[in-house]
Amino acid sequence: MPGKTKTKKAKQDKKSLVIVESPSKAKTINKFLGRDFYVEASMGHVRDLPRSKLGVNLESNFEPHYVIPTKSKKTVTKLKKMAKKMGSIFLAPDPDREGEAISWHLAAIFQSEEHPIKRVVFNEITRDAVRKAFEKPRDIDLNLVNAQQARRVMDRIVGYLLSPLLWKKVRSGLSAGRVQSVALRLISEKENEIRAFKPEEYWTIEAALSSKREGVRESKFLAKLDKIRNEKAKISNAAEAQALKEILEKEIFHVADVEEKERRRKPLAPFTTSKMQQEAYTKLGFTAAKTMQIAQRLYEGIDLGPDVGTVGLITYMRTDSVRVAEDAIVDVRRFIGKKYGEEYLPSEPNVFKSKKGAQDAHEAIRPTATERIPDSVRKYLSQDEWKLYRLIWSKFVSSQMNEAIDRMIGVSILAGADYAFRATGMQNIFPGFSVVYNEWTPDEPAPGEEKKEPDGEEEPEVFELPALQKGEELNTHEIQSAQHFTKPPARYNDASLVKTLEEKGIGRPSTYAPTIHTLLARHYVERKSGALIPTELGQLVTDLLLKHFEKIVDYDFTADMENELDKVEEGELDWATAVKEFYEPFQKDLEKARETMEDMRQEPIVTEHKCDICGKVMVIRQGRFGRFLACSGFPECRYTRSIPTGFRCPNEGCDGEMVQRRSRNGRRFYGCSRYPQCRYVASELPKPPGSQTAPGTAENVSGAVQEKDASQSS
Repeated sequence: MPGKTKTKKAKQDKKSLVIVESPSKAKTINKFLGRDFYVEASMGHVRDLPRSKLGVNLESNFEPHYVIPTKSKKTVTKLKKMAKKMGSIFLAPDPDREGEAISWHLAAIFQSEEHPIKRVVFNEITRDAVRKAFEKPRDIDLNLVNAQQARRVMDRIVGYLLSPLLWKKVRSGLSAGRVQSVALRLISEKENEIRAFKPEEYWTIEAALSSKREGVRESKFLAKLDKIRNEKAKISNAAEAQALKEILEKEIFHVADVEEKERRRKPLAPFTTSKMQQEAYTKLGFTAAKTMQIAQRLYEGIDLGPDVGTVGLITYMRTDSVRVAEDAIVDVRRFIGKKYGEEYLPSEPNVFKSKKGAQDAHEAIRPTATERIPDSVRKYLSQDEWKLYRLIWSKFVSSQMNEAIDRMIGVSILAGADYAFRATGMQNIFPGFSVVYNEWTPDEPAPGEEKKEPDGEEEPEVFELPALQKGEELNTHEIQSAQHFTKPPARYNDASLVKTLEEKGIGRPSTYAPTIHTLLARHYVERKSGALIPTELGQLVTDLLLKHFEKIVDYDFTADMENELDKVEEGELDWATAVKEFYEPFQKDLEKARETMEDMRQEPIVTEHKCDICGKVMVIRQGRFGRFLACSGFPECRYTRSIPTGFRCPNEGCDGEMVQRRSRNGRRFYGCSRYPQCRYVASELPKPPGSQTAPGTAENVSGAVQEKDASQSS
């Protein structure tokens, strides 16, 4: 009997194993749970479809075949060994479909163990949130698992059945994907619009005016010609502008009317994932991928020193809901009243409505503690972490503040009887939420973009106007005319592409950043001054998919499939049925395309260059990373090098040529052909061919440039 008592006591004394995805998250949570728990990281998925084959039984209800990837075997062995010593297992990956699927796969590797396995979820990594989650563990939600499984199987079917066709018909190394290919279509079609655009000339006329009354006569302001004989002013060329200017210089200007009205600007909701990505791009210049990487760190935990320890600064960052927990509302309202005063606090909390179809499982993105103002944690954060945290904190606080109030002043001015000018002024009466957060508007240029020229129909600019009175005559200082040309549509950038994908219902918060990353990595798209520009390859692949796989790149079809996945998550649709609805039309298109798709593979282009190894002629081939020079003796001779640009290396004493290269993250730059003997690199080429002067934007970089020539395609 004593032996049994000892065994029972030993079992009761066992610790619980907690598994999360990442080491940083494990480190944070471990500090909250105490001695009875041991927290370990799974390093992402521990099971997945095999890399070497489809891994989906198309004849048996799309049954997936999961394996433990080579990179995960060591982790799985360690986790199973640890589990044998533990009393129970808690699975705590992120609170979304992907996290639920990771939990399900983890549970599968422990199924031979006699351990109680529970799922815990929390929207923020703080001591209270984590402990409350462990007080109420639940079972794994198979509906969430099945929604992720359906997406994974669909993506695998497209990737493993369509990609080889592109390899055969275009070139090796290409890929296709449900969301990826639709996003590429958006970017390619925008480029087609830009190419087809024909600029139109138009002119504007402004008058520099001032009041003749004592006290205000020195305050000059600009008024814009708005109407001619009650018709919208349209000036097409310089001759028309000059003729009007000469007429207006002889006319007497007087104030026809002064209108004042109050404008109230309401605060917007706290961030969803897409809105955070958009404003982080427009305000901070962060790409979607960079935004999510930083947000992940802020969510998983930052060490705030010995007094506070490691704590998550923001709630979960993948969400399309604007809902906020009641205790967070109480917290932020208390802070606003104390910090800014009662006049900034609405009598009732501001309530926001999520967009149709939003998943309401998670809150909007917000700080985990409003009192933790950005400046108080700045010394613990990197500059970029602080910037994003400040953006999230300010957005959330402003969302529960009173509206801003402006006085809008519109002045109608007549020059003679036929020419109507317009000037608009604004005066802020009460800043409201704008004391914390100024909303970005689509009229503002994003980083790297020029401000878009108007089409001639825009509202007049807002100026600070003097106090004008109806009927008073004005001084005319100058009549100005200016030439303009209408501009083509702006190319997509990270912000506008994410916005469009969201508006069309394509993809979900977790897919936007990876989609853009994949398009860049596959060299379907290049990023230039922030704009996303399709490459020749990207345009070609889009054209082929539109011709042979219309449904795969159809906006409505892709959005409908996202809705089907949502139904799977809600338990309203069987996951295999959703996959079947996608697969059947895809299979028909695939069979037809195998017979009818054009062969777009290009024959190598012979050049005047000679192989440095065997002396044979070099030819231009197309590789995964673009065009390159290869020996015509391939495969016997495998020598390759970058295509010379015709620009000599600016380094003094170097006789090398500048060649185009790509960094590991896909960024294009130029380097000396004599690398590693010469390590000169530049972001741009020298201006005149053969110039010995380095461009102003060039940078000398010490240390090796780790570049590999593109591999040859046979």
